[in-house]
Amino acid sequence: MQKIYLDNAAATPLSKEVVRVMHESLLNDLGNPSSIHSFGRSVRAKIEMARKNIANAIKAQPSEIIFTSGGTEANNMVFNCAIKDLQIQRIITCETEHSAVLNPVFKLPKGVEFEYVDISDSGTINLVHLEELLSKSAKKTLVSIMHINNETGLISPISVINEICKRNQALFHSDTVQSIAYFDFNLKEVDIDFVTCSGHKFHGPKGVGFLYVNQKHSITPFINGGSQEKGLRGGTENVTSILGMEKALMTIKADLPEITKHLHHLKSQLFFQLKSEGLEYKINGDEHNSSPAITNLSFQTEKDVSMLLFNLDLEGIAISGGSACTSGSNKGSHVLKAMGVSMNNPAIRISFSKYNTAVDIKRLVNVLKKLLTK
Repeated sequence: MQKIYLDNAAATPLSKEVVRVMHESLLNDLGNPSSIHSFGRSVRAKIEMARKNIANAIKAQPSEIIFTSGGTEANNMVFNCAIKDLQIQRIITCETEHSAVLNPVFKLPKGVEFEYVDISDSGTINLVHLEELLSKSAKKTLVSIMHINNETGLISPISVINEICKRNQALFHSDTVQSIAYFDFNLKEVDIDFVTCSGHKFHGPKGVGFLYVNQKHSITPFINGGSQEKGLRGGTENVTSILGMEKALMTIKADLPEITKHLHHLKSQLFFQLKSEGLEYKINGDEHNSSPAITNLSFQTEKDVSMLLFNLDLEGIAISGGSACTSGSNKGSHVLKAMGVSMNNPAIRISFSKYNTAVDIKRLVNVLKKLLTK
């Protein structure tokens, strides 16, 4: 049985180009990047070239890129350093954020407040309410809104949100884990304060990511130890994964128009096939303002979503019911609950990559029809 992987919002398969780069690094990059001998200097040069290339891809300065173990660490670093170094006293976020944002916010130090901005039934941020929240308090505030929602694919207008923050002397952080590889970023034009990224969402390795810190901010170490990452994150760098992430990002950016077109085609094929087979569904989110790589659907049946996913897995098809980071909690999707989506009907997230095909979509729909109508 041919297995089909359609859970790319959780993790993407490593591309062959990335595997080659990482294999070469494992064999040849012997030195510690902090060593002053030729082996160490060689590895240091590769890290700094990766930093430069990643910065160029998003129109940032190399000095603004800090390598981390992934998006979760980068998000924690933002909140920790914003409170410790930039006198942030209040966080504004929304209930549909990833747990890598919400859980750190729930554990803020005593005296630091947090508030939710209102959202619509599609998950769209209420910009008027955001402005009201920012204008009602003199406390220095950080707003944290993800660019693309990891469960619904909804795109938030981060340029507009950033402008609102600037008007109200607030800082802005955006978790761009689902978007940074698939959208053109120009951080010279959009003066965002913090951006976070994770390599495994765009065919790079797991366990590596980066934090962008706007050069106008001065922060102190998040992880104390050595002087790595400009003294802001102690510990020997994960050289092989950093180089793999660099290659993954460069590869995606080089072929972005073709990849985006392919993802849009897969998504439209999914809807076409579902309608052709007579399967009734509801799109959770705003299909006209969403990532080409992610969709979230509810079906008009009371079948248990866990059993549906289990049976799909038995058929060799991998999708999810929400974020992989919370899938073991058995509490349902906090994102869909916040949007008012009924938990009585099974809701599934289907997420595509450049390696998926129309054949994958056809088989998925055929299996869904079998499972939902029997």
